[in-house]
Amino acid sequence: MTRVLIALTSHSELGDTGRATGFYVSEAAEPWEVFTEAGFDVDLVSVKGGRPPVDGLDDTDPTQQKFLANVDLDHTPVAADLDASAYDAVLFAGGHGTMWDFPQADDLLKLAADIYERGGVVAAVCHGPSALVNLKLSDGTYLVDGKNVAGFTNAEEEAVGLTDVVPFLLADKLTSRGAIHHPAENWSAQSVVDGRLVTGQNPQSAQLTGQNVAALLAAK
Repeated sequence: MTRVLIALTSHSELGDTGRATGFYVSEAAEPWEVFTEAGFDVDLVSVKGGRPPVDGLDDTDPTQQKFLANVDLDHTPVAADLDASAYDAVLFAGGHGTMWDFPQADDLLKLAADIYERGGVVAAVCHGPSALVNLKLSDGTYLVDGKNVAGFTNAEEEAVGLTDVVPFLLADKLTSRGAIHHPAENWSAQSVVDGRLVTGQNPQSAQLTGQNVAALLAAK
């Protein structure tokens, strides 16, 4: 049985704005639906465990409704409790919260590196690629170095008015790690596949990113 892990942020504060944030529900729900319909087992993990903070929930969206009805969001494990050998892929869902905790989530980054080095797929969508800015392989190199990637663009960050709120600009940080960032038009579906690394630009790219992961896993 193919098993996929979806990683969620545990960070709930949008800088010092007084606004709440968390993981963007559609960016977990849409890949989850793709994976479950493909017959994969899907587990969740979060940085701190327990119930991760939710952002961007659309109560009227059937995919999000189905996701929330079928996963145990109240009892997500932490990465240290999981075994990389049990998983064929990990997908880092986005949401602005990820920008604060994914880059420092050492256990989660190590789990993802182990999955990748065992021949698995690493994926991330929207702000989820914030996990990739500090994700190093066992030889000390950055996973994204020399790789083609997508991720939330500087123009999109400016469009939502958070350029000066986020701790760094995702596209710039990925580029500084050696990644080749491919920005598409704001809010257009953009997913880039480079070997066993799959990345997506924004919420509109979540389903496509999931489909690209599923295609890689089906071809294994």
